[in-house]
Amino acid sequence: MANTITVHVNQTSPSTSEGIVRQHRVLIDRPVEKGGEDQGAMGGELLLVALGGCFMSTLLAAIRAREAAITDVRVEIAGTLDGNPPRFTAIAMQVSGNYDDHDQMSKLVTIAERSCIVANTLRDAVELTFTVK
Repeated sequence: MANTITVHVNQTSPSTSEGIVRQHRVLIDRPVEKGGEDQGAMGGELLLVALGGCFMSTLLAAIRAREAAITDVRVEIAGTLDGNPPRFTAIAMQVSGNYDDHDQMSKLVTIAERSCIVANTLRDAVELTFTVK
């Protein structure tokens, strides 16, 4: 059965908009050098944040469910832009944290990668890689 998620984006200035998700709000804009007011992240940056956030929440849920001794989890996401018009052609995610069992951390990263809605959506459109530091 399909589910639908709806968000809203409304213009707030000549170059800025506000994204609204439930009771949460985020500003979207361009840097000054690209004709914006730098009131928020650009859409492409937010795409990377969305991927990282989706992956991170899924990973943290997997860690909690297994009561794994993993703390201070961090994800660095790097998107490679190419083409005309530009698009992300590759996205690399590097996961780190405090843990003693590398195999367990790698397994949990794989579980989160396979369960993340954003990663599943992007996987056929862009090269996605996940590595554990």
